[in-house]
Amino acid sequence: MTSQLEQLKKYTVVVADTGDLDAIAHLQPQDATTNPSLLLKAATLPGYSKLLRQAYQANVGNVSAACEQFAVDVGKEILQVIPGRISTEVDARLSFNQEATYTTAKRLMDRYNAAGISNDRVLIKIAATWEGIRAAERLEKQGIQTNLTLIFSFAQAAASADAGAYLISPFVGRIYDWYKKHNGTDYTAESDPGVQSVARIYRYFKTHHYATIVMGASFRNLGQIQQLAGCDRLTISPELLEQLAQSNMELTPQLHATQAGEAQVKLIESQFRWHMNEDAMATEKLAEGIRQFARDQEKLELLFKQL
Repeated sequence: MTSQLEQLKKYTVVVADTGDLDAIAHLQPQDATTNPSLLLKAATLPGYSKLLRQAYQANVGNVSAACEQFAVDVGKEILQVIPGRISTEVDARLSFNQEATYTTAKRLMDRYNAAGISNDRVLIKIAATWEGIRAAERLEKQGIQTNLTLIFSFAQAAASADAGAYLISPFVGRIYDWYKKHNGTDYTAESDPGVQSVARIYRYFKTHHYATIVMGASFRNLGQIQQLAGCDRLTISPELLEQLAQSNMELTPQLHATQAGEAQVKLIESQFRWHMNEDAMATEKLAEGIRQFARDQEKLELLFKQL
């Protein structure tokens, strides 16, 4: 029997949510994503100690630049073992600064270009705040494609598609966590609010022919992944990828491009902010995600200061 991982790859582009080169080489995903938390974890792996020192030595006295170089160097290593793209994230502390996000994204791409990596192999990850979405819109027009991340609401997804983002990363597991905690309910895969959020976004994008790719992210269990089989892409941790590889149960796609979505919406800034204000889960999880990435960015900087 074919494994569930191989079955899933027939319907969905599988992306590895890790910076672990050994795991990526073993599981052979199409693309890979990193973020400050994953880079911090990668920095503690023996295989990356050389890259850490090189980034430090090339940017002595500039910890921020060293962190950027390390992110790009890790991305370059990953690109040697995958056929597709690497997503590299802008410093989360810039999430509410459109200009700084735009400038940093261009600098990251310049670093990739200097390393011989072309734009079509990189996605710049940006938190889907209003400012981040506007920066992504500008970057897309400059030929720098983006991955808008930390998406917890339909408003974030709709605004990202209107901005022409190449890809969005709506989160599943963190939505599930919030509703389970606040409602005291353990959801089935079918009733999971995180799964339902991604399915809603997917149907909306297909109904209105948005080119923006939907990449479900942040999974807690196999059921969530199985319910989103057929989504454009899914970014999955090595642990869950391994579980899929070990299972031979039949996998049936649940999402199809012909499924009908709701009426189209065009959000101006005040409407976007109001929709976010009305969505307690999305507001809380977006803020929490930005804070977590910011803290891990600071821990990564501390590693450089200790070299």
